[in-house]
Amino acid sequence: MIAKLTGRLDSQQDGACILDVGGVGYLVFCSGRTLAALPTIGGNLSLLIETHVREDHIHLFGFAEAAERDWFRMLLGVQGVGAKVALAILSTLQPGELLQAVLVQDRKPITRASGVGPKLAGRIVAELKDKTGGLALGPGTAAGDSDAASIVAGPAAGNEAVSALINLGYRQSEAQSAVQGALAQHGADAALSVLIRDSLKSLAR
Repeated sequence: MIAKLTGRLDSQQDGACILDVGGVGYLVFCSGRTLAALPTIGGNLSLLIETHVREDHIHLFGFAEAAERDWFRMLLGVQGVGAKVALAILSTLQPGELLQAVLVQDRKPITRASGVGPKLAGRIVAELKDKTGGLALGPGTAAGDSDAASIVAGPAAGNEAVSALINLGYRQSEAQSAVQGALAQHGADAALSVLIRDSLKSLAR
């Protein structure tokens, strides 16, 4: 099973690139976001790889960061979402934006992706709402990781919620205030997903 490839960018085409690793060219399918971040032809490149083996083919899907790869795996677990649709969603939404849509149960942003209608988008946010705890938010981060160990006087979930909001682009003061409000409403035993969801609703007002 191939998990990562490092080599030279040989060429780029619609929806994929060819990565030259020691003289062997690997066809790797990527999201539009990953393709846009590729170096110029001939440049060095490393991609995280998701390998799909079928009776009639072996497909490699490449990701510049763990966040995209993790969401790709999660999206494929939703009925009606194949690799093409998953890549279309990841081409349209950043991992943090996708996380926000799932946590607040907002299907509208997901419908912007090619091939995703309201019904499928609703199924995606419904099925993934309780499965986002360990997903990466961006390069080197995950919803369960916190670099802000003591920024909220409360349970670990409160610290993790603040860290997640900061990684989504909110200022620390905004994140702390929103999470404190959610903790006050739901109590110290509130789940991480609940804290993030309600904090995002508060910040969106």
